[in-house]
Order: sequence, then structure tokens, then C-alpha cells
Amino acid sequence: MPEPGSTLPRRQLGRYLTEWRSRSGLTQQRAAALLEIGASSLQRLEKGQNSRIKSRDIKAACELYAVPDDLTDALVGLAKQANVKSWWHQYGDLIPKTFDVYVGLEAVATGLASYQPDLIPGLLQTKGYDRALAPDAWPTESPEQWDQRVQIKAQRQHIVLRRSQPVSFDVVIGEAALRRVVGSPAIMAAQLRHLADMGTRDNVTVRILPFAVGFPNGVSMPPFVILSFEGSHSGVEVEPPVVYLEGVVGDMYLENAEDVGFYNQRYEVLRASALDASASRSMLRHIAREHERDG
Repeated sequence: MPEPGSTLPRRQLGRYLTEWRSRSGLTQQRAAALLEIGASSLQRLEKGQNSRIKSRDIKAACELYAVPDDLTDALVGLAKQANVKSWWHQYGDLIPKTFDVYVGLEAVATGLASYQPDLIPGLLQTKGYDRALAPDAWPTESPEQWDQRVQIKAQRQHIVLRRSQPVSFDVVIGEAALRRVVGSPAIMAAQLRHLADMGTRDNVTVRILPFAVGFPNGVSMPPFVILSFEGSHSGVEVEPPVVYLEGVVGDMYLENAEDVGFYNQRYEVLRASALDASASRSMLRHIAREHERDG
């Protein structure tokens, strides 16, 4: 179990080091010997339990495991922020833009609770909807790069669709996201029907927050995701939940129990104010028909 001071950057660093050591075919004992550190020290590092991390040790491990240079830079950046509890990840600062911290977290989460007031959540987007967003989201890129981004997101969606232990995904989506036209009315109709269909899966719950309920929390809440992780057999959390807040120039990761509790409470208010799953599917299909008529 991670020590009380264990942080998200430290745990992510440990995950990547474990993965690349395994890829290199080295045991912990052999890798520790080659790095000239104790096996217990490497074990703590891989579990995110080592609060004193030296950049030179990370560089040495990356060299031993043949980690690509860009990922090495990202892991060194994580090491420099190893003891930060509420973590502001500014794009291009310490962590390269090409290193997606959130996707790494999402891939190992067992549960996601997401509030999206204006946009369909990425894990539930159709390729048509995602592709229609790409030119405005990434204006300096080529059509080929936009298509590649769409394929990458489609691969991310596997965590929801896989047969073995799919992630539990509970989402509240604002009515504005259903009515704002992305691409074309036809794209929106297909997107909303896809949402309704996804909401019938055992691991996915989609609720719509209609305009009529106003602001359930008394304020306009930004989009956020609460990520939860697998607990031990005794019910004790091996890894604490994390709140993810996406920004235009950087992302915020909150681990403090009080902060996470605040967002859990706010999410429950939104969830209770939203339509139930069945009524939400009916609303999705109704608005899909409206888009079809407009098209």
C-alpha cells in the first residue's frame, strides 16, 4: 500500500518504470543490480512509495530499459514533481506536450464519474463527432493528423467496450451538449443515438441534466472527472481517487481527501438532479430525431 505521502506523479512514474523494465526482460533484482541500487529501493520506486527520487536515477533506469528520449524527458519531469499533492500540469512545462498524463491514469482506473456540461465525453464520442471537432481544436495540424487523433481516441474507448473488466463509467451530460451542433445535424443525430445505446451497457450509466433544473449546485460547475482505482481485498484503498480538471493551457489533478470529497458531493447533487437513465435515453432519442428533421 502506498505510503500516506504517495502522490499521483510518483505513482505514474512507478507504473511506467515497471512497464519498461518488464519490456526489457529484467527482473527487479537484476535491474537493481545493474542500476547499483537496492532491490527494495527499486520496489518502492515502482510502487510510488519513494519520496526521495533523483533525476539521475530515473535517467539511468530509462537508459537501461531503452526508454525513448521523449518519454525519458516526461518521466524525469514526473520525478521533479514527485511530492506535489494537488498537481497543476502546465503543457510544455517539465512534462512534454506529447505525454498525456490523463490517458495513463484513465487506462488503470476501475471507475470514472464525469460531468460534462457542454461536450460529449471523449470515451462516448463517435468518430464523426470527434473528427468534426478536430480542425478547431488543432488548427495547425493536417487532416492526416486529425484522423490519427480520432483513431487514438477510438483506441482509448476500449476500456469501456472490452469484455474483461471494463471500466465503470457514470456520466452526467448537460442538455447543451445535446443541442449544440457539432459538424452537422446528421453527425449529432448519430452521436446521440450512440449515447443512448451506450447507456444500455451494464458498465455505463448516462444521465442528462436538462435546462429545466437550472444550476443544482448554485453555481456553474466546470467539467471534471473523478477517477477511482482498485482497492485491496480488505476494502482499504490501494490508491486514492483523483479529480481531473482539464484546462486550456494545463490540467489540474486533485488528490487531497477534502478536495475529492467536495467534488464527490457536487457530483452526487448533479446526478440526483439529472434525469434517470431510462428518461435520459428517451431524451437522447427525441433530440436525435429533432436533429434529423433539421438535417
